[in-house]
Amino acid sequence: MFDVLGIEGETATIYRTVLSNPNKGFEEIREMTGLSETVLRAHLDRLSELSLVRLPPGDSRTFRAVGPEVAMKLLLARQEARLAAEKKRTEDVRLAVESMVAEFAQRSGGAVSAIEQATGIDEIRDRISLLCHEVRTEVMAFAPSGAQTVENMEAARPQDLELLERGVRMRTLYLDSLRNSHPTVAYATWLTSRGGQVRTVPTLPVRLLIVDRETAVIPMDAESSADGALFLKGKGILAALCELFDSVWQRAVPLGDVRDETDVHRPSAVEAEYLRLLSDGHTDEVIARRLGVSPRTARRMAAEVMEKLGARSRFQAGVKAAQRGWLTVVGV
Repeated sequence: MFDVLGIEGETATIYRTVLSNPNKGFEEIREMTGLSETVLRAHLDRLSELSLVRLPPGDSRTFRAVGPEVAMKLLLARQEARLAAEKKRTEDVRLAVESMVAEFAQRSGGAVSAIEQATGIDEIRDRISLLCHEVRTEVMAFAPSGAQTVENMEAARPQDLELLERGVRMRTLYLDSLRNSHPTVAYATWLTSRGGQVRTVPTLPVRLLIVDRETAVIPMDAESSADGALFLKGKGILAALCELFDSVWQRAVPLGDVRDETDVHRPSAVEAEYLRLLSDGHTDEVIARRLGVSPRTARRMAAEVMEKLGARSRFQAGVKAAQRGWLTVVGV
């Protein structure tokens, strides 16, 4: 049942402990679980984030667990609100892109073609395959999903090899989390050995493919790129997307390089991005997707950042990070 509530492992154990021992203090809960202060605070933050544990007004050392039945209703309501917001955001993105293309078309006297839409993974793959067959000089891509599946990499290998052997310039931007996936690193290394260029950054805004700086492909839904894709043409909108790619490429780190992050008094590039996303109000699940890591890794990262800041909660971490100027750090 607890996995339905979004908790598992030690977090579920702590929830049961707090539920069974109402009004117990922090130190008592820590003694019962045998966890360190840092780890326990990370789990309690997670439970608080899910509205499963609350602090009584005016008391910062005792905790009360919300019963599973009430918690389930709260989580369902939150999920419904999140889905509604995602649906609206997707529609807003689609309308914004259509409006942008229409504006460029009007300025250029109708020279920009309408947006073409492909639905379903098979149609999307067929259209992209045709684009790659016709490419003449360059392919640029954002790959924001972190570690790639072995099946997808093997399926892409023949096409990538054919492009590289034709002398096509291939530049791909992955997430920094890719460096923790040996199969993905191996594939990226293979690409570079054949002449491709691979760099990484902490986060990427959207999945993107640009062919010959003339055609761009973006998903209709950033969270589900297989559902549908928009194929965009036109000098104006392509110029903007190419400028976006080039700007991110300039601050990215080549796959074979290592970021200089030896200063323990400053956040790493990924930690800085985590803090920025946290300050924007995103949950660990959303942050994990943006960084291309698991929710468990995102929660561990939160604990490490709070320890580095000397903070006891996410809120305090945000305050201290802002005071130190960490929220303006750019990972380069």
